[in-house]
Amino acid sequence: MAGAGERKGKKDDNGIGTAIDFVLSNARLVLGVGGAAMLGIATLAVKRMYDRAISAPASPSHSSSSGKRSWEEPSWLGSSTRLLNKDMKTSVSRSLQTLPTDSSAFEPESVRPKPPSRKSQSDLKKARLKLSLQEKLFSYYKKHVAIPPAEQSCAKQAAMDICAELRNFIHNKFPDMPLKEMHLSGSLYDDLQVVRADHIQLIVPLLVENNLWSCVPGEETILSLPGFCLLRRENIEYFPRGTSYWDRCVVGGYLCPKTVVATFEKVVAGSINWPAIGSMLGYVIRPVVPSESLILEVQYEEDRKLFIDFLPMIALGERLAVAKSHRLERYGNMWRLSQRGAETAALIGRDQQDSGCRCLCLKLLKAICRYNLPLSHLTASHLTNILLHICQKEDDWSQGFLADRFLQSLREIVGYLEKGELPSAVDPKVNLFSELTPDEVDEMGYFLYCSLSEPEVLLRTGE
Repeated sequence: MAGAGERKGKKDDNGIGTAIDFVLSNARLVLGVGGAAMLGIATLAVKRMYDRAISAPASPSHSSSSGKRSWEEPSWLGSSTRLLNKDMKTSVSRSLQTLPTDSSAFEPESVRPKPPSRKSQSDLKKARLKLSLQEKLFSYYKKHVAIPPAEQSCAKQAAMDICAELRNFIHNKFPDMPLKEMHLSGSLYDDLQVVRADHIQLIVPLLVENNLWSCVPGEETILSLPGFCLLRRENIEYFPRGTSYWDRCVVGGYLCPKTVVATFEKVVAGSINWPAIGSMLGYVIRPVVPSESLILEVQYEEDRKLFIDFLPMIALGERLAVAKSHRLERYGNMWRLSQRGAETAALIGRDQQDSGCRCLCLKLLKAICRYNLPLSHLTASHLTNILLHICQKEDDWSQGFLADRFLQSLREIVGYLEKGELPSAVDPKVNLFSELTPDEVDEMGYFLYCSLSEPEVLLRTGE
């Protein structure tokens, strides 16, 4: 009888243990990772206490050293965890810390590797996440950001051909127009363009007399607008109107950028036979109409187009002013002070010194803003200045830190959008967000803030 009872108890024990193991092994399929973890914690604790109970001698008359029968230990079941003894609390706590949530959690104990410590497990998880984002960034760059060298070369050649034709035409047709040498500029020229080689700037430097024109910084005018300026006509009493070639573009005593662009538009769009020049060069060339600035559209291959932004510029001392108007009409008479050269040189120069990933990070951010419509108002100037600000805080820009710097850039952008202000790294009194509307700032800030928890979402749109 005793032997039969002992065999029956052992059978029951095995049945309960098998049931517990079955619950643990199938919980993830039913409840998901989070539910399985919670159920696993409770069930493991029960199983440990039950195993401890049945590991004692079967005789109910056998007592532990404390005077209580060992099979009474599971009496805490259903009660507060305050009834756990020290060993049991430690055991349950350790179970919580090391409870796996992947498929390997349901492998037999005999073949499962020993779980790492809490600190090493956390470090490994961070390393896996970092490595994953790092790999995705490099993959995204190769597939959706980098421009093939052949495409860049063809686009640059088309721009140089048209620049040469335009230079010759203006020199022959308007020999009295005081101009310095035209040259190409922009991200394509600096190898910072992304996605497609589809835009470039043709800088047209105007030659003005230093004694007839002066630069009035925007913050010193009644409009109080740092980053812009007025070009005032001087010495009218000694050098009356007409003394300077550019007097024909004066409005209210100031050289008007819109009038200067309109003057060139008559020349470029109205006087030049672009179909004939395009046929000779093997391109299809036409001015973009309507447009607030003068832009040429060049189809240099069957499926590739290049937009050339015709940009008049004036150099007065160390200041470079370009005829790129403010978005608001009331600032239409003001020239934009260009800091692009200084910003780009600062970023590229730092990368050349330490072989850093600043320019790579800039290209990734530019591509993301191009692919994600809510971020379309973030310009290359915005992103370059944000990276220059981060450079003042961080010294390590090695390739291995690309994911860290990318995430840091996203957080910095959100922070500046929350403030509604982005000071220029070259001229801190200039707020580079001054042309954005509150709605645009809010939309971009909200979009990026929602992306911080899963930045990979920003990389999916280009796929």
